[in-house]
Amino acid sequence: MGTPLWTTEAAAKTRGEWKTEYVRPGEVPFPEENPYTTEKVNLGHKLFFDPRLSGSDYISCATCHNPSFSWGDGLPTGFGHKMTKLGRRTPTVLNSAWGELMMWDGRFESLEEQALGPMGAEAEMNQELGGIVEELRAIPGYRTLFNVTFPGEGISIANIAKAIATYERTIVSGIAPFDRWVAGDETSISTAAKRGFDIFNNKANCVSCHSSWNFTDSGFHDIGLPDDDIGRGGVVKNMVKMQHAFKTPTLRNVVQRAPYMHDGSLGTLKEVIDHYSEGFTKRESLSDEMKPLNLNDDEKADLLAFLLTLEGADPVVAAPVLPANDQVPGAWLQRLSPAAGGQAETAECRTARLHLRRCK
Repeated sequence: MGTPLWTTEAAAKTRGEWKTEYVRPGEVPFPEENPYTTEKVNLGHKLFFDPRLSGSDYISCATCHNPSFSWGDGLPTGFGHKMTKLGRRTPTVLNSAWGELMMWDGRFESLEEQALGPMGAEAEMNQELGGIVEELRAIPGYRTLFNVTFPGEGISIANIAKAIATYERTIVSGIAPFDRWVAGDETSISTAAKRGFDIFNNKANCVSCHSSWNFTDSGFHDIGLPDDDIGRGGVVKNMVKMQHAFKTPTLRNVVQRAPYMHDGSLGTLKEVIDHYSEGFTKRESLSDEMKPLNLNDDEKADLLAFLLTLEGADPVVAAPVLPANDQVPGAWLQRLSPAAGGQAETAECRTARLHLRRCK
């Protein structure tokens, strides 16, 4: 019997050499066409948490990308407009500044595109993008914030996307025990976790997809989940390997984001490890990296111990104070009131009045 491949790889690269592959970057990348400013982050923070960006006025970006669930929602699959059940699990926006193609299927090429995609999707936030500009212009605080952030430009769809994307790029996982170990603190993780790190990079070969400090290659792979969703295949239609392929998620703070996979079908990290070890569906599009690992119980426990060291000490995120709707003069309310002799109030106008919005 020949020498197992993972043994050869282990001999080729030591634990210390592997550690150098996972050093955290020193700064967050921002694109030249949308550079960082504190004003943009402040505005994007407010927009991210503002439910008025949805057609129903009750769904914000943060509804699904909740910082309490490591910027996911803790559900197997998300819910959108009118509680429509969506087909895929909500992906985290954590460390998305280092991403390349966005969403599980990579259909958006930038965070700016991604910010607008769910907003305009009928099943998600159901917002008419042209209408949101007028809605925000009716809010004095937003007029001021956009004029300060984008002098001479003000409120536009492009600037809404730029502000939200800039804020999302500042959502970065905190220093984890693993990072302290990589930096030289041998006491920061357990002996079992260190063995798990070796398994991750060698026998289990998780590193083939979950690589670098963010533990993702930003690529798309069919990992053998038994469902009919073709994932990236719906975008790239003529490539066999892209059928049933989904974007590799970051493993940073992964313990906070159960359930797992694009369809939320695996409830625990133990189930995930079992899936990769022996439980995947074989088909033509299956990733070439998907091979039975045959991990024993001790190796699985060590691998799990390693994954738990990736939980960072992230800062607490406070919900921002949002700009208030314009205040409606009392005389205007009287003109709407049938009791004051005005025209009969429609249901639409009554809703607008109750929300302190102007109604024509």
